[in-house]
Amino acid sequence: MKKYNIAIMGATGAVGQEFMRLIEERQFPFAELKLLASARSAGKKIQFMGREYTVEETKPESFENIDIALFAGGAASKTFAQAAVDRGAVVIDNGSAFRMDPDVPLVVPEVNPEALSNHKGIIANPNCSTIIMVTALKPLYDRSKIKRIIVSTYQAVSGAGKEAIDELTDQVKAVIEGTEVKANILPSAGMPKKYQIAFNLLPQIDVFMDNGYTKEEMKMVLETQKIFNDPHIAITATTIRVPVYRSHAEAITIETETKITAADAKNLLEQAQGVIVMDEPQEQIYPTPLFTSNKDEVYVGRIREDISHPTGLNLWVVGDQIRKGAALNALQIAEYMISHKLIRSGAN
Repeated sequence: MKKYNIAIMGATGAVGQEFMRLIEERQFPFAELKLLASARSAGKKIQFMGREYTVEETKPESFENIDIALFAGGAASKTFAQAAVDRGAVVIDNGSAFRMDPDVPLVVPEVNPEALSNHKGIIANPNCSTIIMVTALKPLYDRSKIKRIIVSTYQAVSGAGKEAIDELTDQVKAVIEGTEVKANILPSAGMPKKYQIAFNLLPQIDVFMDNGYTKEEMKMVLETQKIFNDPHIAITATTIRVPVYRSHAEAITIETETKITAADAKNLLEQAQGVIVMDEPQEQIYPTPLFTSNKDEVYVGRIREDISHPTGLNLWVVGDQIRKGAALNALQIAEYMISHKLIRSGAN
């Protein structure tokens, strides 16, 4: 069996660490592993699978003899992606830098793996909320074309990084102890105003665009249209940050060309790859962020016909945004490319 030389850029962050956990869990066939990060993190020691690795500063030459480069995302993707490709690596990028580039496949393996056959060295991982949504909607779209999607997301603070997790913890303690609540991170690190997230909801993720939508909301609109290769799907999104550590939830309403009953939808979803139906309302069984954290699949519940529209369906969809919404999806892309011989390097 061939093994591949892997580089993880952003190895010290949440997604980079998840890459390593999944490589071990899934027994990914790697020969050599190179851990890369910014100059600030260079020199850090990380124990992995019985061996100590030293984190290196990312440089163009870091990708010599690398077959697959897993990028955790961020501004460095634009700086180093082409350098990695020029040295023979396939880059799978978790950031937003290349998602809407018409020459870069935007892929969820359960939804549109065929797009990988046209790659030119860089593959984009979609936004976490988009991945979770389209994984659940794909089997329904295949039964009857979706005309419209209305989605509201309830996104965990870990989507904003470790600092947001720490801030939620500190704020909860402060509220309980009656001390001053400090807000320095949310809703968006680059914005002048900061708001408390503990015991609160924030209807802003990322910056606002000229049309009144946030950048996060427009990612869901444009990425979904690209993934389904259907620019005519009408999509509206509202993204909300909630005081939950991990796993995003989404309330989704769809309108299809022809009616899909709730029973049919449940049956389709039960057969779908990467989806688990958890839908027994009379028994109060439905997915929650706490339950789905650290799980690979996208969970769907509250499946019901929309009483306000003849071809409408309502779904409650929950998934771990660090696993399926980020690191797992990227690793599944790599696994698909290996199994379909879309990566030609590697050693026996």
